Amino acid sequence: MIQDLELRAQVIEILRIVQRVAPGKSVEIRVPPYAAIQCIAGITHRRGTPPNVVEMNGQTLIKLFNDPSLWDQLCLQGDISASGTSSNLSNLFTEIGKLNPTNFERK
Repeated sequence: MIQDLELRAQVIEILRIVQRVAPGKSVEIRVPPYAAIQCIAGITHRRGTPPNVVEMNGQTLIKLFNDPSLWDQLCLQGDISASGTSSNLSNLFTEIGKLNPTNFERK
């Protein structure tokens, strides 16, 4: 249970960083069961399934945060599901990696 609470806290912190770096509502990032956010400036989506959705588990988000170069590999492995024309967030995570040297432990 403690490990799950720590993982949840890390996921929420990473998603807060993503929202600060890329505010907006054109892409939805889902990390079930912990959180979902909207980010990236562009067309705002309000109802139903957004046209740009990125979904992954908490461990994958932490891996990606710690090493943004893994984006393509994680997508190919099926660890990241990314659909929509604006769903490739590799550049966003690379930018976040440059701005934030904090590494989280993988749970």
